[in-house]
This record gives sequence, C-alpha cells and structure tokens, in this order.
Amino acid sequence: MTTTEALLALSHAVGEPHRELAILGEGNVSASTGTGRMLVKASGSTLATAGPDDLVECELAPILAILDAEAADDDDVGAALMASRVDQEAKRPSVEALLHAVVLAAGAGAACHTHPVSANGILSSDRAAIIAAGALFPDAIVVLGQHALLVPYLDPGLALARHMRAAIADFVDRHGTLPKIAYLQNHGIFAIGADPAECLRITEMADKHARILTAALAVGEPVFLGDDVLDRIENRADEHHRRRVLQGKR
Repeated sequence: MTTTEALLALSHAVGEPHRELAILGEGNVSASTGTGRMLVKASGSTLATAGPDDLVECELAPILAILDAEAADDDDVGAALMASRVDQEAKRPSVEALLHAVVLAAGAGAACHTHPVSANGILSSDRAAIIAAGALFPDAIVVLGQHALLVPYLDPGLALARHMRAAIADFVDRHGTLPKIAYLQNHGIFAIGADPAECLRITEMADKHARILTAALAVGEPVFLGDDVLDRIENRADEHHRRRVLQGKR
C-alpha cells in the first residue's frame, strides 16, 4: 500500500459518521513521505470522502520556519503554507499542517487529529486534566503508552504549534519517547504514530478510554492502574508480541 493509499484509508476510517470522531471539514491527517516532506489533508476537505487530490505534499522547512518568526501573523502563515507545497497547483494545506509538521519533524511517521464526542465531552469540562491522568485498563497501555500529553486550549495554528513543539521536546526529555496521544483541551485529540495504521489504533483506543472514563465518572471516581501495573504491562514479553502483531509483524 502506498503512503497515499494508507493515509486515505485512515482518513476514511476516522471520518465514518457512526464513529463520532469528525464531521464535515473537521480533523486532519498526515504522513511522512521522506526526509523533510509530508502529505497532509487540504483545508476544508472532509475526512470521510477525501480523495488523492485532497492530500497535499508539503516541504516541512517553510512551515517550521514560520514558527520562529516572532512577528508572524495569519497572512504570513497562509503564505508559508502555500509556499510549502511541492506542487504549486495543489490545494491549500490545512492550517493545522503546522501542528503536523512539528510532530513529523520530531520523528513521527504519521499523525491524526480528530474531535471525538467522547473525548471532547471531558476536554470541555472543568475536569479535563483527568483524561490524561492515567490508564484504566491494560489495552490502553499497550496502544496509548504509559503517559499522555495534555495541552491547554490555544488558537489553532501558530500558538498551538509553538506550544506543541516545546511540549513534545519536554515529553521526550522526561520519557525518552514521543507521546502516542495528545489531548487538546476544548478541541480534540492528536494521535502520533509510526504510520497511518497505528494512528487509527491510537484514535480508536483513545475514544474507548474516553468512553470508559465517562462511565466511571458517572458512578464514582475512576480508579487508575498503579505505576507497578503500568511498568509490568509495558515490559511484558507477551505485550511486546501483541504490539508486533498489531503492527503486522511476527
């Protein structure tokens, strides 16, 4: 499967209406196409019906450069996004291409941003931080990892991308790896994977985590698994095997 085919498969899956992850023009997906380049969804395109023309190949350098331009405004961002296109006749990249560029430049192979009803119900409440407070069941650790990133609400575009760049660097310093999932307050979730297929697994598991957390909050206080359990599951040989199987490996 080509990168385009894999990214469209992810786009169509997370755009399915019954999943309640994204509607209309919400959300975006991306994947690395080699050193310094990515495919990203075009602005306004719908995940469920996106076609090859709705994916834009971009150079990362012009997008990342705008993050360091202190006086940059919306017009500068728009110009940088248009200039980043490998094919200058292609559609306009989503403004959140900035966020995708940050994540892929940090070493991810793909990313998927959605607005799940399940997660946003929590992220839009005064208890938003609880969604990133821990794991409630073993499979969440296998797919989402031991730690999640919680990001305060910031204006999509420059502000969010700049914050995410610093937050990811800090996360890597503390945990030695990229986060699998970032929860964006009053906004949505950002799945960070090695490829589009892993991003789908992360998105699906984050949705399940949010649904179980909501159910737990409805009857009492959630009981998160302890650090000893997290370490045990993270390092068990059979769980490493399951990860390999999920990745299509033996």
